[in-house]
Amino acid sequence: MRPLTPLAALAALAALSTVTACGGTDTGGDPKGTTNGKGTVTVRIPDPGNAGVLARGKKDGSLDKALAAVGAKVAWTGSAGPFAPAAQAMNADQLDIATGSITSGITSLSQSPGFAFFTATDPDPVGEGILVREGSDIASVQDLVGRKVAVNKGGTGEYLLLKALAQAGIPADKVERVYLRPDQTAAVFNAGQVDAWAVWSTYAVAEIGTGKARFVADGAAIRSDNYSLNAVRSGFAKEHPEIVKALYAYLHENSAKEKKDPAAYLNVFTDAGPTAVTGKARDVQIAFTGKGGTVDPIGPEDIARFETVARFYADQKVTPDRVDIAAHLLDVEKLS
Repeated sequence: MRPLTPLAALAALAALSTVTACGGTDTGGDPKGTTNGKGTVTVRIPDPGNAGVLARGKKDGSLDKALAAVGAKVAWTGSAGPFAPAAQAMNADQLDIATGSITSGITSLSQSPGFAFFTATDPDPVGEGILVREGSDIASVQDLVGRKVAVNKGGTGEYLLLKALAQAGIPADKVERVYLRPDQTAAVFNAGQVDAWAVWSTYAVAEIGTGKARFVADGAAIRSDNYSLNAVRSGFAKEHPEIVKALYAYLHENSAKEKKDPAAYLNVFTDAGPTAVTGKARDVQIAFTGKGGTVDPIGPEDIARFETVARFYADQKVTPDRVDIAAHLLDVEKLS
């Protein structure tokens, strides 16, 4: 399987900083940014932070080299965060590339999308799930009945909870969903104000790393179809398909390297401070990354699973209607 690797660098924008390089080109009069020597196309991507393929590519210059070969360069814009703001930024022509889950992607596509997805990473079998505190009397999904579970509305958390309940034959209204932003949930969870947290590896690693939390059901147990996808602004893909293809090739090749040597992609810029992964959390992250796969093109089997999620979201009333996900996918291998 292809894992949900620590490409949190592409996850999206929590907040947009001032954009100093407009998406498009620095061409000296070439408005379409052709790569015929007249200029360089700027690709706006969320800053990669301290871990993952893009962080290492930023540090060692390999990403710059790969993009320069197709007449492009990166402008690191904002910081990693939920996909919804990134989708809005792409729609507003403030961002060119972002990553999110298929679940948050479907929610964003239910509005007026100005983006499409061009890669898929298989659902994370071990790094996402329903998290409970050590010592909790919750031993199974059935034990969630009558409890409060923190989720991010319309995204991975809500999907994981609803899918877990459906798998167990439990009506969704038997569990109280507490809608919280992921970056605000840890304090609530650790204070015991919710009984469980439906969450993914970006946040689960730190909690499990303390030794004070565990999954009562992980992605494999839930049979999650929660892919990680890379998205591109539609206008950018139309004007610069060769750059999208080059970026895919870079992510594919280097995510395979990351799987083989996860430790080399952690603490890329610093091994201290709030962005560093240390102690047991580091071991947890390495184990999670090593059990996954790579960033790949979107294939027919992936599309079928995407459509399953879209139907599930409509059935669960997360979206008003079933989103036509297939209409917003690119075959990256056929771009030219």
